[in-house]
Amino acid sequence: MALQSVGFHCRRLYNNTNQCIIISQKIISYGIRYYTSNIKPDLTSVRYNVKRGPFEKINNGHVNFFTDLLGKNRVTTDPDECDTYNIDWIKMVRGNSRLILKPKTTNEISNILKYCNDNKLAVCPQSGNTGLVGGSVPVFDEIVISMKLMNNIISIDELSGALVCEAGCVLESLDNYLDKYQLMMPLDLGAKGSCLIGGNVSTNAGGLRLLRYGNLHGSILGLEAVTANGQIIDLMNTLKKDNTGYHLKNLFIGSEGTLGIITKISIQCPTRPKSTSLAFLGLNNFEQVLNTYKLAKYELAEILSSCEMMDSQSMGISTNLLKLKNPLDNEHKFYMIIETSGSNQKHDEEKLNDFLEKSMSNNFIEDGTLSGDPAKIQHMWAVRERLGEGCLLDGYCFKYDVSLPLPHFWKLLDALEKQLDMSRVVRLSGFGHLGDGNLHVVVATPEYDEVIDSQLEPFLFEYVSKYNGSISAEHGIGFKKTKYLSYSKSKSAIDLMYQMKNMMDPNGILNPYKVLP
Repeated sequence: MALQSVGFHCRRLYNNTNQCIIISQKIISYGIRYYTSNIKPDLTSVRYNVKRGPFEKINNGHVNFFTDLLGKNRVTTDPDECDTYNIDWIKMVRGNSRLILKPKTTNEISNILKYCNDNKLAVCPQSGNTGLVGGSVPVFDEIVISMKLMNNIISIDELSGALVCEAGCVLESLDNYLDKYQLMMPLDLGAKGSCLIGGNVSTNAGGLRLLRYGNLHGSILGLEAVTANGQIIDLMNTLKKDNTGYHLKNLFIGSEGTLGIITKISIQCPTRPKSTSLAFLGLNNFEQVLNTYKLAKYELAEILSSCEMMDSQSMGISTNLLKLKNPLDNEHKFYMIIETSGSNQKHDEEKLNDFLEKSMSNNFIEDGTLSGDPAKIQHMWAVRERLGEGCLLDGYCFKYDVSLPLPHFWKLLDALEKQLDMSRVVRLSGFGHLGDGNLHVVVATPEYDEVIDSQLEPFLFEYVSKYNGSISAEHGIGFKKTKYLSYSKSKSAIDLMYQMKNMMDPNGILNPYKVLP
């Protein structure tokens, strides 16, 4: 490793090379202790001083109703099992639910919600629980409605590419199913092996290939949802074009279960490309990153399917904590992953090679490797896709997903380095979907740190708002960002959101304390 690269790594940590070497030894011990322990985070209601809403508490009569409806095996009251639904995967928030329901049909969800609405019982819909903003776990004792058993694929139209499925299908399972029809899901996430399509739609997830296939508002053809009073809203459709009145399906996309629970989805699936190639690039400054992206858009045009960026600290997560091999021989300050997808391998590789030659001749990139081999592509993607998992090995992670105009994209990390008490920070890293302006910021500390929390918020959101960015690029508002919604939404927009919520869920039982301030 070059001395210059070591200095950059340490600057992001503590601005002192010798100190960084010492502290890096502590990072590993802290990370393993925290990640492998059974230490529970503080209750959300306590840590964030939340007042419980005017909901009834669960009693034996309620439990008996749900047991009669679903059967004993699909009603969980065991405290230990309940806790697996109460804590998010990054151990940021923790609820205190003591009742988990596992419906299998839309009618069962309808009966559950009607009963809960009549009895003023709050509910928390939960999919794969892979979110970053506390939207899928209870805040107090809300009844958790797990969607995992609603996992049937209903139909596939090979001609149009319309897939109809239930909301509990795992994203990766759907993509594997579509493979035999030469189709693919338009959405690809690092958490694809555990996230559920209903949760993806409810949060309007973006992912790695939004640059090519757009967001879910454009891919969802129709859906079915159940509102707070148990009414089943049939918005199912398999046509690409349907211009009949209000597009009500869009109310539920990104609503995070606060307006209704999505139960079925119809989604437009594109043809799976016949050829895929990947370039993994090393760069030494962010100006080179922007120039390379601009050139990629121009040179690769119709075959460009993804453009990702990660910094050296993110690479350290993959290589040092996850023990993955850096695809490049030398260390760099920045890395880019550029994927092309098309129908002619020779044609696509020629375009990619031409792009790389021009990038090198213009001194945009310092190093790079190119592959069309599926195994090598999978390894190179793993370096980026497993960052969400790997950063937990550092300790406690403050994780943010924001969108910013690209000229201000990386300046946020520099601003945070000046804002934070870096002596309390294990790692400050950034990575994300450069092609759609989505930056993931991770600040790791040995354990939850109130000082760092107060330095991050609202500073980070104020910075994003100042440059006309969005405080949530793809994970929603959830619980953590409710009081900052005004940084990205006008008062008139928030007022209209309140009106819609009050109309569709007048008792406020659907995922309370989420989305709206």
